[in-house]
Amino acid sequence: MVFVVGEDPVQAGLVKSMNRPGMATGVNFFTGDLGGKRLALLCSMVPAAQVLGLLVNPRFGAEAAEEHKQSIAAAARTLGREIRVQQASTDAEIDSSVAELLKAGISGLIVQNDPFFDSRREQILRLSARDRLPGIFHIREFPAGGGLMSYGASLSDTYRQLGAYAGKILRGAKPDELPVSRPTKFELVINTRTAKTLGLAVPPSILIEADELIE
Repeated sequence: MVFVVGEDPVQAGLVKSMNRPGMATGVNFFTGDLGGKRLALLCSMVPAAQVLGLLVNPRFGAEAAEEHKQSIAAAARTLGREIRVQQASTDAEIDSSVAELLKAGISGLIVQNDPFFDSRREQILRLSARDRLPGIFHIREFPAGGGLMSYGASLSDTYRQLGAYAGKILRGAKPDELPVSRPTKFELVINTRTAKTLGLAVPPSILIEADELIE
């Protein structure tokens, strides 16, 4: 078996270890430890924002959600920002959680890297546009759909790695000889049209760092 999985494959019971996985191997797409970097990027884009919201899915896994929250909380303390956290694992909870975050006075939104939120991308982006809420996400598909920005691994690169592993196994390699890989390259994508709509000027530091500008 070859897989792409967002949670820790060892804790999920898919593999024995990352280096000697056993009968299955693949790519671990988890990038929750980049939460602090995402917060810093959002603060650079929205420097006046003092209170920011974090949307997490408790069903994604308690440890993954906690790691994400801890990463962002540490960055918030360093940057002198406040974080409000809401949980959502259904469509209705996404609506109500965003409403609660707005009541708490947030000026920006960070969304946990989570397959459920990815599948509800249109809903989250619709709410962000309606409420003029700048957001940062983990894959470029969000800014490509109208979100403000993303920072994380490339889905297309991840699936290319998956295909490379499948090819090696078909040519006789043993899964146990192929360590579970994690992304090593991360991309920053900015939707400049959305920034303009929100009245945000993209700082030169962000422009220099950006891998892609969507106009």
